[in-house]
Amino acid sequence: MSTSTVLDEIIVGVREDLTQRMEQVPLERVKELALAAEPARDALAALHGDGAKVRIISEVKRSSPSKGALGDIPDPAVLAAKYQAGGAAAISVLTEQRRFGGSLADLDAVRAAVDIPVLRKDFTVDEYQIWEARAHGADMVLLIVAALPEKTLRYFLELTELLGMNALVETHTPDEIETAQRVGAKIMGINVRNLKTLEVNNEHYASLAANLPQSVIKVAESGVSGIEDVTGYANAGADAVLIGEALVKSGDPEAAVRAFSAVPRAQ
Repeated sequence: MSTSTVLDEIIVGVREDLTQRMEQVPLERVKELALAAEPARDALAALHGDGAKVRIISEVKRSSPSKGALGDIPDPAVLAAKYQAGGAAAISVLTEQRRFGGSLADLDAVRAAVDIPVLRKDFTVDEYQIWEARAHGADMVLLIVAALPEKTLRYFLELTELLGMNALVETHTPDEIETAQRVGAKIMGINVRNLKTLEVNNEHYASLAANLPQSVIKVAESGVSGIEDVTGYANAGADAVLIGEALVKSGDPEAAVRAFSAVPRAQ
């Protein structure tokens, strides 16, 4: 008998919460709101930048399953504004409630505070969430290969792009990278945190990054505690690095983003 992983358990809660939201706001209404929203910003261009320096995706992250509460964020809009002032290329907002303490209200607050691309970071398991992201002003959504059958992943990616957004397609293994390539991912992330065990291994990025095609934006996710980690990812070919905990706990998020954003890309 197979045992459930942390990812499986998170998705169970995500589906329960999603069911409640779908009852409160029907899909057809969410579609109306999505189609009436301001056009999505170009996340591909933002993450590419000038090609000289690594681009930072700064995350509004209240807590995590592995570390618990990370820090007090009384106003996510204030934090997001500091990220933008420090030179963040994009801002990721956790909207999963049970394990990460996030909400769509956090997404709304950040969207209103910044004019750079915003990633709605959640566990996308239903097309409702993609329409919902666009309705709340998101420019990007997270699609986790490990959480979706390939056919569904392909459909979700197509829908995301149809709505003018981009998807960060997250991988953890060579097989998942191949799947992401087959469905046409343009922004591919390697998460060095094992979502089944929550263990982190930064060296995992370099070993997998060699499998990423040059044509995509390559994003390193998780495992950043300081500038040496960002430098390591950049040297291994990362175009962008997604950072949450290290920024939330930094004490000076604007200065931290500025320092991380100065790291040169591998040439």
